[in-house]
Amino acid sequence: MYENIALVGATGAVGTIVRQLLEERNFPFKSMKFIASKRSAGTKIMFKGDEYTVVELEPDAFQGVDLIIASTPDEVAAELVPWAKTAGAVVVDESGFHRMLADVPLVVPEVNPEAAKNHKGIIASPNCSTTQMVVAMKPIHDAARIKRVVVSTYQATSGAGLAGNVDLEEGTKAAVNGEDYQYKAFSHPIAFNLIPQIGSQKHKGYTSEEMKMVWETQKIFEDETIQVCPTAIRVPVANCHSESILVETEQKLTAQQARALFEAQDGITVVDDLDNGIYPMPNNSSGSDEVYIGRIREDISSTNGIAFWCVSDNLRKGAATNAVQIAELLIAQSTE
Repeated sequence: MYENIALVGATGAVGTIVRQLLEERNFPFKSMKFIASKRSAGTKIMFKGDEYTVVELEPDAFQGVDLIIASTPDEVAAELVPWAKTAGAVVVDESGFHRMLADVPLVVPEVNPEAAKNHKGIIASPNCSTTQMVVAMKPIHDAARIKRVVVSTYQATSGAGLAGNVDLEEGTKAAVNGEDYQYKAFSHPIAFNLIPQIGSQKHKGYTSEEMKMVWETQKIFEDETIQVCPTAIRVPVANCHSESILVETEQKLTAQQARALFEAQDGITVVDDLDNGIYPMPNNSSGSDEVYIGRIREDISSTNGIAFWCVSDNLRKGAATNAVQIAELLIAQSTE
């Protein structure tokens, strides 16, 4: 049973949302500990009516802890996991450091909850753009088996952290006023612009962000034959990632069948009324834990293709919510 909980990165952007979710979802715990870097140690946090003092991240911070949700950069995750294991705690890791290790389950609870049972002290949460896509893929794959995915992502500046949103806001103000602005998070202006590169060159002209979607999707579905062709684009939107997705299946599905499958899937909300201009957009999806799907249609260029539009809050379902759901899953599985 997991009763003594710790949140690492408690004062960061995603960590702050995790705290809110733990409170909103009435997450069960006997003791709660909030941990952050030395810079944030000593900060006071209110949680469920009580005041907590943020503890510095160090080996002794995990004593007496059963379950850890960690929202940190890769290098910090690599350091803290051995400390957590020594303390006997299980880590739900939001970083990219452990995702593709063979002995670490990569879990999205709506998609592959059983994989969590195979953990050896670490469970990884996928990249935000992968998470919403595999939730959308799940019902289609179960019904007709997906062979190939072509996806273009339109990723919000919040995916680049606080500096990304500062660049969007301040860069836009400067552009409107005809002033110069020195971008910090992006190598090109994001105001009134699209940047068709997220991450470094990784494989055959694909970027690291794009290859995450390939490798993580195959790992989550335990099927390396699923082909994924991704293009990741940074757009001048503050929050919520959008994706244009085309899936090709072994068996034919109509648009009506696909819609019914989406509607029956936990974690998905269908918003699809083209005649009345109703479909998911970042402006009406932010602050939600759902994956929103619209523009559902049959691919007119192939026999067994379904095309759709997918929007989700990258800071919530793409990061914080998925990690909390994994922690809830662990607790549920421990009582089975």
